[in-house]
Amino acid sequence: MHAPPASYPATPGERDAWIMGHRPNLDPQRAALLLDRPAGTLIEEEPDERGNLQRSLTVFLTNRECPWRCLMCDLWQHTTLHSVPVGAIPRQIDSALTAAEGAFDQLKLYNAGSFFDAGAIPTADHPAIADRCRNFSRLVVECHPSLVGERILRFRDQLETTRLEIAMGLETAHPDVLAKLNKRMTSEDFARAATFLRTHGIDLRVFLLVKPPFLNDASALEWAVRSVEFAFASGANVVSLIPTRLGNGALEALARSGDFAPPALSLYEQAVDAAFAQVQGRGRLFADLWDLERFSDEPSTFPQRYARLEEMNRRQRVLPRIPSV
Repeated sequence: MHAPPASYPATPGERDAWIMGHRPNLDPQRAALLLDRPAGTLIEEEPDERGNLQRSLTVFLTNRECPWRCLMCDLWQHTTLHSVPVGAIPRQIDSALTAAEGAFDQLKLYNAGSFFDAGAIPTADHPAIADRCRNFSRLVVECHPSLVGERILRFRDQLETTRLEIAMGLETAHPDVLAKLNKRMTSEDFARAATFLRTHGIDLRVFLLVKPPFLNDASALEWAVRSVEFAFASGANVVSLIPTRLGNGALEALARSGDFAPPALSLYEQAVDAAFAQVQGRGRLFADLWDLERFSDEPSTFPQRYARLEEMNRRQRVLPRIPSV
C-alpha cells in the first residue's frame, strides 16, 4: 500500500483512501472474532423522559464494518472482515441476555455502523431480533441518516409494543467540519431523516462530538452548543456529547499536522454545562463517560469530576463545578 499524502485531502474519495491508509493493520484480530458472541456489553442507568431511572443493557454486536469511512471512527477495530451469516446476530443477543444479570427496561443494540445496513445486520434476522426485544420497553439501534426510511417502519411494526429509538451521529452542525468528517451527509440530510422519524412517531437519539478535528478550543465550545441546539430543533429526544478520541490512526496524523487535539476534560465539562442550557425541557442530555480519564488534565480531581458528570446525567441538571487544585 502506498503511503497516504501528508495533508488531508479535499474530496471524499481521496479522504476514504487517506483514512484507510492511516489505519493500523488489525485484520488478524478481526478475522478471529467469534460470530456467535457480541463484542461486549455494558450495563448502565439513565433517566427516561419522566425522570425515572431506567436500567439499560447495551450490546455491542459483532458484524461487518460500516461502509462509510468517517474520519474520527475507531469502531471498525471490532468488526468482522465480511458480513455475518443469517442467525449470528440473534445468537449474539441470546448470549448477551443469558450473561446479563437482572431485569432491564431498555436494550441498546449498537453495531458499529447502521442497524439497517443489510450487509451488517441481515434483514432476514429482523423478525428473530424483534422477538428477543419485546420484553423491553424500549429498543435503541443506530442508523446513518441515508438509511432512514421504510425499512425502519417495517421493523418498528415487528416490535409491537416495544418503543423504537433511532440513534444517529450528527457529530457537528458546523458545515465545513461535518463535510471533512467524511460522513457523506449534510446537516440538511440529517434534518430530513429526523423529520421522517418524528413524523412516524419514532424517537431520536443524537451523537455529537466535543472538539472534532479542525476546531480550536473556543470554536469547539461554540459549536458544541450550536450543535446541541440544532439537534433539539431537529426533533431529538436525547443528545449525547462525546469527547473526540485519538486511536484510529487518522486522528493521530491530524494531531501531528496540528489539525486536531483531543479536548481536555475541563473543556468537555464546559461544553456539557453550556449544553444543558439548550435543553430547556425539550429532551435529555447525556455526557458520555466511557474512557473519560484519558482526557483528565488534573488526575487528583478526576474521580470527583467524573462523579459530578455521572450525577448530572442522572439528575438532568448542572451541578457545581469541582474546584481546580
